[in-house]
Amino acid sequence: MKLIRNFYVFCTIVMSIEDSAPKLPEEKELTSNYSSMSLRKVPTDLTPTTTTLDLSYNLLFQVQSSDFHSLSKLKVLILCHNRIQQLDIKIFELNQELRYLDLSYNRLKVVTWYSLAGLRHLDLSFNDFDTMPICEETGNMSHLEVLGLSAAKIQKSDFQKIAHLHLNTVFLGLRTLSYYEEGSLPILNTTKLHIILPRNTNFWVLLHDGIKTSKILEMTNIDGKSQFISYKTQQTLVLKNAKTSTLLFNKVDLLWDDFLLIFQFVWHTSVEYFQVQNITFGGNVYLDHNSFDYSNTVMRAIRLEDVHFRIFYIPQDRMYLLFTKMDIENLTISDAQMPHMLFPNYPVSFQYLNFANNILTDDLFKKPSKLPYLQTLILKGNKLETLSLASCFANSTPLMHLDLSQNLLQHKNDENCFWPETLITMNLSFNKFADSVFRCLPRRIQILDLNNNKIQSVPTEIIHLKALRELNIAFNFLTDLPGCSHFSRLSVLNIEMNFILSPSLDFFHSCQEVKILNAGRNPFQCTCELRDFIQLEKYSAGMMVGWSESYVCEYPLDLKGTLLKDVDLSELSCNTALLVVTIVAIMLVLVVTVAFCCLRLDLPWYLRMLGQWAQTWHRVRRTAQEQLKRSVHFHAFISYSEHDSLWVKNELIPNLEKEDGSVSICLHERNFDPGKSIAENIVSCVEKSYKSIFVLSPNFVQSEWCHYELYFAHHNLLHERSDRILLILLEPIPLYCIPTRFHELKALMEKKAYLEWPKDRCKCGLFWANLRAAINVNLSDTGEVCELQTFTELNEESRGSAVSLIRTDCL
Repeated sequence: MKLIRNFYVFCTIVMSIEDSAPKLPEEKELTSNYSSMSLRKVPTDLTPTTTTLDLSYNLLFQVQSSDFHSLSKLKVLILCHNRIQQLDIKIFELNQELRYLDLSYNRLKVVTWYSLAGLRHLDLSFNDFDTMPICEETGNMSHLEVLGLSAAKIQKSDFQKIAHLHLNTVFLGLRTLSYYEEGSLPILNTTKLHIILPRNTNFWVLLHDGIKTSKILEMTNIDGKSQFISYKTQQTLVLKNAKTSTLLFNKVDLLWDDFLLIFQFVWHTSVEYFQVQNITFGGNVYLDHNSFDYSNTVMRAIRLEDVHFRIFYIPQDRMYLLFTKMDIENLTISDAQMPHMLFPNYPVSFQYLNFANNILTDDLFKKPSKLPYLQTLILKGNKLETLSLASCFANSTPLMHLDLSQNLLQHKNDENCFWPETLITMNLSFNKFADSVFRCLPRRIQILDLNNNKIQSVPTEIIHLKALRELNIAFNFLTDLPGCSHFSRLSVLNIEMNFILSPSLDFFHSCQEVKILNAGRNPFQCTCELRDFIQLEKYSAGMMVGWSESYVCEYPLDLKGTLLKDVDLSELSCNTALLVVTIVAIMLVLVVTVAFCCLRLDLPWYLRMLGQWAQTWHRVRRTAQEQLKRSVHFHAFISYSEHDSLWVKNELIPNLEKEDGSVSICLHERNFDPGKSIAENIVSCVEKSYKSIFVLSPNFVQSEWCHYELYFAHHNLLHERSDRILLILLEPIPLYCIPTRFHELKALMEKKAYLEWPKDRCKCGLFWANLRAAINVNLSDTGEVCELQTFTELNEESRGSAVSLIRTDCL
């Protein structure tokens, strides 16, 4: 009951806000909840801007004006379930914005009225009033929409004071009812009348008057202690001045015969929709069901829900036929533990039948029925087993909507199905269907629900369901997304919670019309096969229901728990053709580059030289540590071209080597070791010589071995961080004439000073003096290399000046 009242509070607040005039600026709603705190007084520290105050379920005995005078913005006040015994409405005169006031479930006996013009909801139900708490001031509340009342005595005079008010709902919550004056309720002007009766109350007279009072009549707590005697003669009476079109009964406990009398009475009234919830039948049957008068009625729909039976005897065939003979459009009998249902052997007018949550079996379908107008049939939550029998039952009707969910249904391949061409919606969820169910479907079905079955795949040989627009196949055992070759108009597909690892390409090719796809909570394998599926959401934003939280990788293990949107599957890594093209393109670029280097930069020569150099150094590294210590045996190693050998032997050697043996020159003709390779001899001579002299000429440039010697000398000096190369320019060499592969020579000639062989013989003396000074060192000195370096540095200044003179005609 508390939940119901909170719902009423919410609805009223929303209604009040929507109907109230706009405010500038918009005010913020503030709710103060003091419910269930055992309060005996209203708190004094309430925030003045409070708009909703809940003081329900406390111990309040009284309230006074000082409790609420500071709450000028108060709109909703809930004081239900307290112990308030008397109330002066005037205490709320300062609360001009008050719209909702709930004082139900108190102990009120006296109310002093004051007109609250803005009040829309006032609930005084379930109190201890002797008579209705209504006076002239109540009738002045013109905005009142919902009024809750209670009294032990109900009289016409009480309601006449508010007869002019146009109320939406009148709620009579009665703790006791000792007297009711017949004709009192019809005085009220209300759309809905809800009466909660105390136990052992004669409801019959209230029902009789209530039907003449409002369009919607709801009565709660109807039991078998009521007195029917004075109204049994009116079973077939058509009531005049009846207003009720919707009649609702809640919590009914009656003998079957008593209920049948009420049913017959209501049948001949203005009631079009009759609903009975939570009903319990008892006792034996004495009335003859065949005496029920089905004529002269406007009844269109009957709904019986949550039906219970005590131990008694009712001829079930008569009970079933009692309802199916009714010439109405809608019939619902649900949650009634009904094992069977019979239909008359003549056509009936049912358009809607709902027998959900019973224990119906296939016997329902075995007897032919005549339902020429049936459009909707709901049989969920029963014990049906054979789908083909259901199809034969439905084939004799113009059925459009069929619900067979939550049964035990199966279909075998050898069973034929015959569905009506009109069937467009089917719910077959929560059954035991396998793949064969697709062979027993109506051709023009548009909406199909097959979730929670045992389907492993959609057979390729199924009939073409060209009209199918929505397919729910969630919670099954599919391993792939079904293709749409048989569902050309499919636009909504739900396939969540299956066993889909990687959707096949057939889905993407054939399901172009799908606009909404729910494939979440599947164990996705995040490999390249899933790339197109991930791209589907990127290119069709909003298509994937539950994206991205419901789409998580399950495999491989290193990606388990990763959202699909965070998985990086590049086009290059997943597209084999693109990968091959890329590799081939890269290889072609490399081949072209290598070819260019070979043709224009003489790359093979550099590779051979690098191989020789690496091989030599590999051998040197294996030499014993004491042999790695460099020992200088020659003043200079001379590298020259064979074409310049005459100048070397006739000019250079005689002028450097004196008879006193002070200068020792290393030449390949006399100092190379025949047991070693040329490369090893070159390295050895360079290592054993203090200086390396290179005789430069066009012939030198054309000699590969001369360049090897220059290359090894230069890299050896770089390794030792020294400068022991001397360049003698025998003949002029333009830099542009030096081959590309001799970049070492070109670099040295650009950065390092060199000695030019003078053409004028008179300048040769200075040339030889400077050359001898450059290589002059005492080879008998066994000091460290640093001493040789020091000597070299001391000679750099003198040699530098000499070189400068030489390059200016040796003057």
